[in-house]
Amino acid sequence: MVKELGMQSDYLNDQVIETIYFGGGTPSALPVDDIRLLIETIRNQHVVSSEVEITLEANPDDITPENVASWRSAGVNRLSIGIQAFQDDLLKAWNRSHSSSQALEAISIVQHGGIENITADLIYGGPGLSDNEWMSNIQRLIDSGIPHISSYALTVETGTALFKQIEKGKSTLPDDDQANRQYAILQELLAENGFQQYEVSNFAKPGKESRHNGSYWSGAHYLGVGPSAHSFNGVSRQWNVANNVRYIKSISEGMIPFEKEELTPVQQYNELVMTGLRTSKGIDMKRVSALGEKFVTYLNAQINYGVVANYAEQENYSLQANYAEKDEFGNWVLKPEYLFFADGIAADLFMNKEE
Repeated sequence: MVKELGMQSDYLNDQVIETIYFGGGTPSALPVDDIRLLIETIRNQHVVSSEVEITLEANPDDITPENVASWRSAGVNRLSIGIQAFQDDLLKAWNRSHSSSQALEAISIVQHGGIENITADLIYGGPGLSDNEWMSNIQRLIDSGIPHISSYALTVETGTALFKQIEKGKSTLPDDDQANRQYAILQELLAENGFQQYEVSNFAKPGKESRHNGSYWSGAHYLGVGPSAHSFNGVSRQWNVANNVRYIKSISEGMIPFEKEELTPVQQYNELVMTGLRTSKGIDMKRVSALGEKFVTYLNAQINYGVVANYAEQENYSLQANYAEKDEFGNWVLKPEYLFFADGIAADLFMNKEE
């Protein structure tokens, strides 16, 4: 990865680095010297902001006072803790290696270790997770005092332990109604406790939003390093091979093993719709307009007269004039009660043909 950083050093055209993010996978399993080396390499090859946000994803069972101190000394100033749930039976079913007590202890260790910018993940909609347990999970994170919470509906990936349990009839598929209901509980409870929803799955106390994730949604350019890593420079997207052995062999031979696609105006429009609808800032109409007036006309027509009927039959939601409204900047912003359906609504707003 250090070699790839050198080979990709001109990809961002000397832009100032505002955020560095270690994830996914389990970067907390890396020796701290490796994390320090990667950060130092980035600093040596790029201009890095003095207020850079450096996030490390960490499993609760990797979090010790010694590790937190080492991560902090290496430059990490934000931790993302993969908690998922506070029910030990669910954690076991989801193939997590930590316990609920370890999760709570991990938060305390990080806070006492001097890193205050913390986010934690929770999963809703999982088989066996009652509404009361779900409210208890949210409340535990609120009570911990962390300033950021990310939450995702349980999905079943082929080949995972949960997938095999479902195949054998030992577990059931996630329930859409349950996920819908628990998402609404999440929105309400966090809003009551001072969290602002700035993206479909992300909630933060004012000023504690993830700057890194925000850069993705706003169309910022970024460089990804390592197997499966994605990069984006505004007009093209590229992604490295996923296979570790092929990645290492290619880098050792002085080649970056990636595929690349140039984004057409229609693809750029679709991405603006998809990422914009997920955020509290909505679809940036200035950027849509920069692609051509036909995209503005198409989008306005779709929202005003198009796909809202598709969402009329969802229980717990009343049909409104439309599901989005314009803010003071003229951006289309999804109404909070429709955020759960953001991806489906975005797909209905896509333009499918180049004209």
